[in-house]
Amino acid sequence: MKRVTLRYVLALAVFCITGITIVQIYWFSRAFNIREKQFDQTVNIALRNVADQMLTYSNRAIPKVNPVEQLSSNYFVVMLNGQIDSRLLETFLINEFQRIALTTDFEYGIYDCVNAKMVFGNNISMDANGIAEKPTVHTLPIWKGNDYYFGVLFPTKDNTLIGQMGIWMFSSLVLLFVVVFFAYALFVIFRQRRFTELQKLFINNMMHEFRTPISTIQLSSSVLQNEDIANEPERLGNYAAIIKEESKRLMHQVENVLQAAIIEEKKIGLTLERVDAQIIIGQVVETVELAFARSPITLNFAASESGIMADKTHLANIIKNLVDNAIKYSNGPPHVVVATRNEKHALVIEVSDTGIGISKEHQKRIFAKFYRVPTGNLHNVKGFGLGLHYVKNMVKLHKGHIALQSSPGEGSIFKLTFPLASHE
Repeated sequence: MKRVTLRYVLALAVFCITGITIVQIYWFSRAFNIREKQFDQTVNIALRNVADQMLTYSNRAIPKVNPVEQLSSNYFVVMLNGQIDSRLLETFLINEFQRIALTTDFEYGIYDCVNAKMVFGNNISMDANGIAEKPTVHTLPIWKGNDYYFGVLFPTKDNTLIGQMGIWMFSSLVLLFVVVFFAYALFVIFRQRRFTELQKLFINNMMHEFRTPISTIQLSSSVLQNEDIANEPERLGNYAAIIKEESKRLMHQVENVLQAAIIEEKKIGLTLERVDAQIIIGQVVETVELAFARSPITLNFAASESGIMADKTHLANIIKNLVDNAIKYSNGPPHVVVATRNEKHALVIEVSDTGIGISKEHQKRIFAKFYRVPTGNLHNVKGFGLGLHYVKNMVKLHKGHIALQSSPGEGSIFKLTFPLASHE
């Protein structure tokens, strides 16, 4: 799918999902408000009935003005201005709420207006059928006077109302799953797109890396087919050496690709043995210095114990990859230091340089397969983007850890940590 088309499709999908979510929130809120209004009206009528029953019981006139007042979303007060029998009040409240099948728990209290304090209170639990779960033992006191009113609080009102909106909760849950799935799909699409771009770049680099030695071998073999070349042994030897060198280079590139494939499938087998990492490092550095004659490497071995369980070949490849990168990605003459030290029960190997460095943005992805730090349209250093991916996976297979510290223009430090063989 073309980039522009993908953007339009994603923009349309985001617009649709956002629109559906807004509509769902609107209707859910509206449905909740309607249910809340019905609840408040029903409770208001029930409390008015309780007030009428209390006044009738005490032979007082029923006022024309509604004595019920809602002070907050879940709190109602009822003005009686007379004698309040808490035993009768609780009985009337339970009976009235059971009549309207109220399923939410409630608390009630009797308040002294003069002293501004609650003189009695109790809470009642209602089951799913609107029946009081624990009948109250009627040993409650009676208060007489004109300065009392009672209040009723519904602490779980919102939860009860939401619980009654089953279809709305189900549809909201389905929508939530759709949004999560859509977000995950976007993540997969962009990740796959990025991977495809990296893969395309890898193929282009691979074609270039393979084409160069193949072309050189082809040209050299054409020269060797000339019968006159036999009379020039020195020239013959030069072309034979070129073919050998380019063949080795080609084989090295093929091995890099095959190693990456093996690591990806987790089929690689390690021949672990106790090795002296500092000896391996010394051998690798000596080989690299021969290949890069003008790039001396500083060794700083401070580890008193350097024996680890490792595969010699892969440990050497790990160090070689890091040292090669340190040399290749340098501005001017490279200054590379390979140092070792002990930390607790581990061997630490640090490969540091004073090269171009890596920004924080790219450090997060530097170990990803095929990933190469962008340097514009042209990469001055050719490669497949497999080296650091290989290094990280190999370090992990050796039960080690790799960390990177770098800043643009200030170089990089790759820190490898391996458990000592004596403490495994």
